[in-house]
Amino acid sequence: MPFVPQEVFADRANRIREYLGENGLEALVVTTPENFYMVSGFHLDVAPWERPVAAVVPLDGDPFLVMNELSTNHLRMAEERGTLFIRDRVIYVEHPRVCNRTYTRDQWAQLLATKLGEGGIDHGKLGVEGSGPTGLKAVEPRFDFVDVSRYLVEMRQVKYPAELEIMRRCAELTDYGQDKFMELLQPGDIVTAFDLQIARLIAEEGARRYPEDRLEVRLFSLSGPASAAPHGTGANCGQRFEKGDGVVNIIICRLNELVVENERTLFVGRPKSDLQRRAFEVATEACEAAAQQMVAGNAVSSADAAAQWVIEKAGLGDNIMHRTGHGMGIAGHEFPEDMPFLHRPFMEREVYSSEPGVYLYGVGGFRHDDTVVVGAKAPEVLTKRSKRLDDQIVPV
Repeated sequence: MPFVPQEVFADRANRIREYLGENGLEALVVTTPENFYMVSGFHLDVAPWERPVAAVVPLDGDPFLVMNELSTNHLRMAEERGTLFIRDRVIYVEHPRVCNRTYTRDQWAQLLATKLGEGGIDHGKLGVEGSGPTGLKAVEPRFDFVDVSRYLVEMRQVKYPAELEIMRRCAELTDYGQDKFMELLQPGDIVTAFDLQIARLIAEEGARRYPEDRLEVRLFSLSGPASAAPHGTGANCGQRFEKGDGVVNIIICRLNELVVENERTLFVGRPKSDLQRRAFEVATEACEAAAQQMVAGNAVSSADAAAQWVIEKAGLGDNIMHRTGHGMGIAGHEFPEDMPFLHRPFMEREVYSSEPGVYLYGVGGFRHDDTVVVGAKAPEVLTKRSKRLDDQIVPV
């Protein structure tokens, strides 16, 4: 399974240069992790607030990186692996040196200004995220910053075919995890410990299928009445699966920097009440209704409206606590994040979560989450695990 091919990053670089030229910008300076990966192909291994970094794409000239010394060998390994697109780099240190002195962490903005100057950029407008690297302005006040965050967001929305193929493979791993979850769960298991067990199995399966690739796994489950809180109670260390409980599990995998979400509602034995069954069926129908709207040309808000209509029709409208979904890609929670209020058309090859939920205090939560690719004529649901009630009952 290949990483995102270099041709994708090269195409992005060309698109960025066109944008810079059209908007009178001398260079793009990226300093945040997701956009850093998008332009450079490098998974950032430092927190930029602690160890500032920059990926720079000039209008003219080769792109370059300004990096902290901690990343030195990580960069070398990425280059040897063939995943690093921007290879020109300068590195600052974060501890004093007697010999081979160079720029320190406190001088990183000066190093960035020096590197820009070497490419003939010592003044003018730079495209940045938000307020940009303010230290650079302190070093060279002749620079003007222009916030291009919206443009970078738009670049991340429509996926390249190679990215979608990685997401398909990632979704297969999450389905594997869902199957193992149903196969191995037993009443009395500690929820957090069982989550780690399934995460380990996914990691082992990922290592078998893609031994040379990068995989991150996150699992988070809620059982019984606690699942009425979509993100947990805040104190569930000793929680156990109990017979008759409804469970919402959340499996999130990131394969080669692209994220897939796969969530299912299941029951430990038969549901205790008709209300549980009804809420389950409503959540299932709402998830599928939202996904069916994810076709190019339909309004983004139509997916949220479709899910809400199903839930309200069932008399459970007051038990909705969040939007139906969000964009997905390099980050799990990607843009657009305002699905209920975004009336522009879906674009082919965008990727969204479809995860409407119903939350009944004292009873539990009911939510499935599919990762869906917007299609020209029909959506492509990447997560295949069944949502049928009979397939989501753990025998006890």
